[in-house]
Amino acid sequence: MSAHVVNGNVSFWYDEEGIPAPRPALAESLTADVCIVGAGYTGLWTAYYLKKASPTLRIVMLEERFAGYGASGRNGGWLTNSITGGRDQYVASHGKTAVTAFQDAMNDTVDEVIRVATAEGIDASIVKGGELNIASNPAQLARLREAVKDEHAWGFDDVEILDAAQAAARINIPGVMAGMWHPHCARTHPAKLVQGLRATVLALGVELYENTRVTEIAPHVAHTGRGSVTADHIVRATEGFTASLKGEHRTWLPMNSSIVVTEPLSEAVWTDIGWEGRETLGDMAHVYFYAQRTPDNRIAMGGRGVPYRFGSRTDNDGTTQASTVESLSGLIKRYFPAAAGANIDRAWSGVLGVPRDWAATVGLDATTGIAWAGGYVGTGVTATNLAGRTLCDLILGRDTELTKLPWVNHQTRKWEIEPLRWIATHGLYAAYSLADAREDTSHSASTSAIARVANVITGRH
Repeated sequence: MSAHVVNGNVSFWYDEEGIPAPRPALAESLTADVCIVGAGYTGLWTAYYLKKASPTLRIVMLEERFAGYGASGRNGGWLTNSITGGRDQYVASHGKTAVTAFQDAMNDTVDEVIRVATAEGIDASIVKGGELNIASNPAQLARLREAVKDEHAWGFDDVEILDAAQAAARINIPGVMAGMWHPHCARTHPAKLVQGLRATVLALGVELYENTRVTEIAPHVAHTGRGSVTADHIVRATEGFTASLKGEHRTWLPMNSSIVVTEPLSEAVWTDIGWEGRETLGDMAHVYFYAQRTPDNRIAMGGRGVPYRFGSRTDNDGTTQASTVESLSGLIKRYFPAAAGANIDRAWSGVLGVPRDWAATVGLDATTGIAWAGGYVGTGVTATNLAGRTLCDLILGRDTELTKLPWVNHQTRKWEIEPLRWIATHGLYAAYSLADAREDTSHSASTSAIARVANVITGRH
């Protein structure tokens, strides 16, 4: 890893914005109408919609570090319409009509985030250029074609398949065989969005206590080392850090994802690459990458490094292993030869919440007053907004179209105990990496048998 790379320090997104000065910590026990644990996108959107709907509510937010410290300030900036874990898992339990409504809601949520950002004066460098996924070998091409076919079978005809020339006209990547594009995605600047939301909810009268670690959530109360907050409703909005709460160690697995960012690229390089539409970019590999052209004309490329730390441990500042930085840097050189000589300026990591069945959930237990949302597995920039609106309806007792969506009160079994959790996670990602390597050197259009077995074990579709 190059010596000049700034590694960790939360994320590149805060380099321009600066780490926000923290608000005071909780000083004494309080009583509120709603207590929200976690001040990332989920918590902030929930507070926003609750205050808009019922301005007199006393809403208290508790955050271990600062608002946007976790995935909300470290993600790849994909405001996209993906249903976590895919649509098919809900068909048997809820039927195709309900699942179609879920997808329509996710599509609409992309525009809802943009609407609120505009209305509240939040400049998050949002460009709705759609999402482009590429295939670079025959097996990936077969999966891409099947994915487009499936979208059309569901009635989503705005998903387009692009041949090699059409894909290259959008983003010039050597060796691409085809692309899949849809319009329901926007590039964002994560830190600007989360800090804009923070300022907005504070202006609405939400009370935010930072540097306040919640140790346990119990019926109608959130416990900290500085006192407790008692409320009619307690919202667990802790995503990848959920495992640190008492009794939640096996609820969601904290999966690590890492990102590197180049130095700003010259106009000559961008003339070669194109990317004028600012589409988000991914691929059809099993261990896939995700990328964007940043507002200041860099390439940000993310993917898996060390997928999981033993005992559900999480990092403190986003420091990333040198091998992961080199791997992601290699992907930039592979897909963007014109940028091969560019320095990597930044690297960082963050954790996502992964349920055992890869299905995000939002819900409320009326008997305990505990509400929750999360398990987004990387789709949270959009899903958090839908979750916040849904939690608002659930807490206010509204019977709406949102409260009927299939993910509401969805239950999944807990993760296995250690060391089984660590062995399985590392073993499965090693299998997916091996499958990708074999598909890259094979002329077969069939998905690697190794990946098919891994998919059965993980429940991925």
